[in-house]
Amino acid sequence: MGGWVSFDCYGTLVDWNRGITAAMESVAPGRGAELRALYERVEPEVQAERPFRLYREVLAEGLRRSARLAGVGLAPGAEAALAASLPDWPVFADVGPALGALRDAGHRIAVLSNVDPDLFAGTRERLPAEVDLVVTAADVESYKPGLAHFERFRELTGAGRGEWVHAACSWFHDVSPAHRLGVPAVWVDRDHGSEDPSLAAAVIPDLVTLPVVVASLLG
Repeated sequence: MGGWVSFDCYGTLVDWNRGITAAMESVAPGRGAELRALYERVEPEVQAERPFRLYREVLAEGLRRSARLAGVGLAPGAEAALAASLPDWPVFADVGPALGALRDAGHRIAVLSNVDPDLFAGTRERLPAEVDLVVTAADVESYKPGLAHFERFRELTGAGRGEWVHAACSWFHDVSPAHRLGVPAVWVDRDHGSEDPSLAAAVIPDLVTLPVVVASLLG
């Protein structure tokens, strides 16, 4: 009998870097990569502020702050570009074969994502496999690396040791909190990070070998 494999979405299943850079290029031609780098720095700060903001609002505020830091003037309404484009950000080519193999092995698939349900709905339609369970930031009014996504998943599924593996690209948002909860995390290190790999149960460069790794972890 299969277990659960939960995923981060944007960065792991969907090419976050490509999608957000293109969106930023559309509002600030020639400055997209610079704005993305700044956005990566400010987004966790915006997410940590209270009261809780929906991700659509986080994207807008994060872009406004990034533009200010870069000295870029945004046209009125331009801050909505990230949320408007997010459902169309490209899915990585290795997602279909990996999710298909996991399903063939009897595993169920979940997504634990820092996103709003309506934004994820567009992405969900484009994923090449069915998703059994989704926990969004709006559902738990919290953003990873907080533990609420993982705790809600555990409450909903009852998955225990040996029944659940989490796979994600972000060490900060996913691998570290999963480790804190004792959940085996597969670090999908697409960005060649420099963080401590010992917190992960396995480190892989993409999803090609994920089904084999999951089989070894779940038995």
